[in-house]
Amino acid sequence: MQEANPIFHHDIAPTSESAENWHEPVEGFQLKRETLSVPQSFQEDKLRTTGIDPALFSNTVDPSLFVGIGIESGIRSGISAEGNLNMVQRLVQHRPVQLGEVLTVQGQIDHVHEVPRGHTVETTVTFQDQSGTIVIDASRKSLKPNPDAGARRGAGERPPPVIPDPSLAAVICEHQLSPERVTRYLADANSIHYDEEAAQKAGFRAPMIAGGMGVHFLTALLWSTPTPHAFDLDIYFRRPIFWDERFVTAVLGPPETKSSWSGLCLLRDEEAAGLKVLTEARIRFLKCPASEVRQH
Repeated sequence: MQEANPIFHHDIAPTSESAENWHEPVEGFQLKRETLSVPQSFQEDKLRTTGIDPALFSNTVDPSLFVGIGIESGIRSGISAEGNLNMVQRLVQHRPVQLGEVLTVQGQIDHVHEVPRGHTVETTVTFQDQSGTIVIDASRKSLKPNPDAGARRGAGERPPPVIPDPSLAAVICEHQLSPERVTRYLADANSIHYDEEAAQKAGFRAPMIAGGMGVHFLTALLWSTPTPHAFDLDIYFRRPIFWDERFVTAVLGPPETKSSWSGLCLLRDEEAAGLKVLTEARIRFLKCPASEVRQH
């Protein structure tokens, strides 16, 4: 049963988990336009759960929160997130969003493609301020698995790597997850993030973190001094990050020179197999108060 989300300004009727009460994702489906704001208490709870100091973001919203908010917007519009896997996330900040600032979310499903494992769904999700200006773009491409796909693999063309050689990335810090922290974070109604049986049925050894939770660790890298005013990231979820995972964050470029960074990543050390990329982001544009870098 769907629970109320503290950031949305209006309650909606709960959607039954029964399949006939959900809309199938189809091209042209419009998400509900809704107003929302991110309270300080909401952000502090999410960041502390990930192990990130909320003071890092001061009185502005960590933009990674809009990944989960965008998924929640789809759920509130009648599109189930159950079993879905985020594949590619666009995250654009045109300017900082203040805690408590009123925004309007809107979006639509642009493309639905059949692939061996089910269907990929491309959804535009944007957030406008009260003047009607888009301040955040959190559009995404996700996989809706077909329960009858069995052992079939394949979810369409795989984008080229951002970090072709993980050993060249400069490690910044290490993080350790726990089932308790991952379960507490929950940002959507998708049982593969908190239910062991559901995760194993979907072919995973254990529940995995929601994509937006992993993005927190990337934006925390960007918010090291100097903090960014605007950026444009293409984020790729390459491997599942399980709820008991240990991983490191790293950057492609000299750690002390943010203006030269071209990529961000989460890496897992698989010992004999070496470092493996879990999540990575291409920096297409990054503007800090005194510097600017563009990547293509």
